[in-house]
Amino acid sequence: MTSSSLPLPASATRVELNTEEEINARIEARSTANVLQAFAGGQAAIDKRLKELEHEWDIERALQANAATLLLLTLGLGFCEDRRWFAVPLIISGFLMQHAIEGWCPPVPVLRRLGFRTPREIAIEVTALRLLRGDFKHPPHGPHEAFAIAKGKGGTEEQKLFWTPGDPQ
Repeated sequence: MTSSSLPLPASATRVELNTEEEINARIEARSTANVLQAFAGGQAAIDKRLKELEHEWDIERALQANAATLLLLTLGLGFCEDRRWFAVPLIISGFLMQHAIEGWCPPVPVLRRLGFRTPREIAIEVTALRLLRGDFKHPPHGPHEAFAIAKGKGGTEEQKLFWTPGDPQ
């Protein structure tokens, strides 16, 4: 099967495309507020926020940890309590496959409502902060411009090198 016969969403944006607009807007607003707050706090606050972002769990990691926990738990219940528990790992595996293909499975809306971001959304915040920190020859004129550049809406060729794959340009 070729990629042209099976239309799949772009890997970098598939979760966002399958998330309610209201939730995406809330997540983006939080990211913008984080950038504004770090910018207002100066260089030390930007460095601190960048360190925090290095350890933030994205939705993919949260989904994998959730699935692994449930798989281990239900396998244990299947061995110790009742064989019918063995059906649950099959369901979880199906959900993981669905997520890999479409970017959606039943836990995704819950995790998004809890505020889990995609790797791309985290990378946009990191890039905006790096722009504001002065990691580029041509820094932006403020946090809103930095955020726009990080999202792929403008910027110099040097700044474009730091966009993540799949970002709109």
